[in-house]
Amino acid sequence: MLEIDGSVGEGGGQIIRTAIALAAITGKEVEITNIRANRPKPGLSAQHVHAVKAVEQLSGGHTEGLELRSTRLQFSPATLKGFEGEIDIGTAGSITLLLQCLIPVALFADRDTTVSIKGGTDVSWSPPMDFHTNVFLNALREMGCEVHLDVKRRGYYPKGGGLVTVHVSPAQHMKGFVLTKGGEEGIVRGVSHSCGLPAHVAERQAKAAEKVLNEAGYDTKVKTEIEERGKWTTGCGITLWRGYKSGSALGERGKRAELVGEEAARNIVTELESAATVDVHLADQLVPYIALAGGKSEIKVREVTKHLETNMYITQKFLDVAFEIKKEGKEVFVIKKE
Repeated sequence: MLEIDGSVGEGGGQIIRTAIALAAITGKEVEITNIRANRPKPGLSAQHVHAVKAVEQLSGGHTEGLELRSTRLQFSPATLKGFEGEIDIGTAGSITLLLQCLIPVALFADRDTTVSIKGGTDVSWSPPMDFHTNVFLNALREMGCEVHLDVKRRGYYPKGGGLVTVHVSPAQHMKGFVLTKGGEEGIVRGVSHSCGLPAHVAERQAKAAEKVLNEAGYDTKVKTEIEERGKWTTGCGITLWRGYKSGSALGERGKRAELVGEEAARNIVTELESAATVDVHLADQLVPYIALAGGKSEIKVREVTKHLETNMYITQKFLDVAFEIKKEGKEVFVIKKE
């Protein structure tokens, strides 16, 4: 049985998601201790519990210690089988973080997997849904994976209430991801969204973002998505992308809409003005897929984050794979897997 200290590296939930997914795929038992030990609320949160339960269904596995706030898990996988079902994370637990655990396992199942998930689509400390659909999933498709996602409604903190359906087909041949030159010419696209708030909130976010981007020399096309009735949830945010680079920001009480739009725009400008080929968020999320894929992969990133280092460390615990990181010039790092 593999033993993993859940407080290593960035010490968060990504350790659980990557370890449980790779355990299911490789058939290796794993014990994770000190889960999120240094977080304000240590142990498992709702989205971690539901992510592991989803993998249990996919793998026919068994888990000891699977309960809220637990700081120890022991997972024993069995045979991977696709399934159809529903998952309700409750409140605003992140749907995109749960998908980080579910999608890689479903790609190695024996048949298609279709799951409807309720929770938060755009919440703090997690990838926003528009990044997931317009950047991350595009990269997976480039690697030969068939993953389709349909956002039925958004869910923000604290109510949640978002609803997403994901369909994953088994990967026939997952190929490496090689992107050594930017090549992301064209328009910066985006979605500025709100629910249960005046329409001008999303419009102001979009205009502020476009102003920053236009002044930096980028053409833009940012659409607004407005749901005036806040029956399920109330909140707002904006995500911008071009190629495999993105920037996003969420609204919060007392924060002007203009500041939200400007923040997202500055985030993507930082990425666009670097010689990187993927943004810092996509880089760490691709690590398990690059390791599982056949053939060479190579990407460039402007910063080696704790999340990236941690995902490589956990991945190498399960798979016989070597990642190479080397500095190229002043502003980028090249990450290679032969």
